[in-house]
Amino acid sequence: MAQAVDKQQRRVRHGRVKERARILVVGGGYVGMYTALRLQRKLKRQLRRGDIEITVVSPDPYMTYQPFLPEAAAGSISPRHVVVPLRRVLPECRVVIGEVTAVDHAVRTAAVTTLATERHGRAAELLGYDELVLAPGSVSRTLPVPGLAEHAIGFRTVEEAIGLRNHVIEQMDIASSTRDPALRDAALTFVFVGGGYAGVEALGELQDMARYAARYYANLRPEDMKWVLVEATGRVLPEVGPELGRHTVTQLRRRNIQVLLNTRLESCADRVAVLSDGRRFPTRTVVWTAGVKPHPVLAATDLPLDPRGRLRCTAQLAVEGTEHAWAAGDAAAVPDVTATGPGATTAPNAQHALRQARVLGDNIVHTLRGEPLRTYAHRQLGSVASLGLHKGVAQVYGRRLTGRPAWLLHRAYHLSRVPTFNRKARVLAEWTLAGLFKREIVSLGSLEHPRAEFERAAGGNPPRRHPDPPKGSS
Repeated sequence: MAQAVDKQQRRVRHGRVKERARILVVGGGYVGMYTALRLQRKLKRQLRRGDIEITVVSPDPYMTYQPFLPEAAAGSISPRHVVVPLRRVLPECRVVIGEVTAVDHAVRTAAVTTLATERHGRAAELLGYDELVLAPGSVSRTLPVPGLAEHAIGFRTVEEAIGLRNHVIEQMDIASSTRDPALRDAALTFVFVGGGYAGVEALGELQDMARYAARYYANLRPEDMKWVLVEATGRVLPEVGPELGRHTVTQLRRRNIQVLLNTRLESCADRVAVLSDGRRFPTRTVVWTAGVKPHPVLAATDLPLDPRGRLRCTAQLAVEGTEHAWAAGDAAAVPDVTATGPGATTAPNAQHALRQARVLGDNIVHTLRGEPLRTYAHRQLGSVASLGLHKGVAQVYGRRLTGRPAWLLHRAYHLSRVPTFNRKARVLAEWTLAGLFKREIVSLGSLEHPRAEFERAAGGNPPRRHPDPPKGSS
């Protein structure tokens, strides 16, 4: 430990980096990518001279812009434009596709598993570092609900979003081709659990898409489909305020969506959604968006955690009580210095994550140069949410907007926040074309087994389609 501290003290002299500094960024999401991007810009000369090395460890080679997942599921945006390739935007960084399974900050090492270590059965590789950025994000918060693991679909990744789109269209195909009324009713019943951003926006966009697709089925009508939103608390979209939350419930119910507040999902075994109020919905679609929890890797570190499993951080985004360890986003409990009450922490949303990443990157540079650190302070300006095509709610600077103005504001805000000019231009072009031409309603579920047809032709044994696939995939 003393040697590591001495080495760090020798590294900075007269405000310049004198020895090679190794910065490890765990996670390639909002905080991870934007922190690495900030460091890449601030330390461009040192990176090119080899004085500094930045390593980004991420399970995926891209960052997913999650606010666009509902529109990707509805077909308004191509899936490839919802993700940002890490290697393209971080050319000066070393990108490792893998997962950090443990961190021993006392000796500055992290255990990393990659595709190579998994396929060859080798132990995790130890990666040394001098500065650590922990930004693994969060994972879905699940409950011990019978049948949930077997039948439910998540909505956090682009793969899940596109899989859900394929699944909804496949259920409409099933309903239009069967004479069994029970199977038809189950196929056309869609249950969404969770009334936050993900649940409400996904439900609104997919209902719009399904109602549009119904016109191309001779024996299906939009009224035949049943859409259900289950929320355990007494309100939806708490981020936009109680008044707009009530407005959202009213608008959804006008679209024949059952909004069930103060209700929990008790079971979805045997393809029957059983709710806490006794209602039962035979269904082939249960979408789980009921919150998130910190990434499990945080528990495999020697860093301090709060009762919710997040890293305890200072207002400078340093991990509390340690040196050369930093965190932000969903994985960090960052004090909200703008709050009036004591003990408040910043909300785990994209608005804070993007701004925290900039401050975090700057503070690492300040640390390397022996300069004072910045304090993160940002008061949330408002919230926007889409309820489907041309429908939305927004609260900005204390003003409330609904309908098309809120929907346009939602699109404008997220277009300004999606990384790289390339992505902005492509998304804007797709929105423009979507306004001029009809929606695409094609299911591409067979993409999950792209070699099946060739194997069948070659006389092999292609993966057989499950007689009752739990997620409606091919």
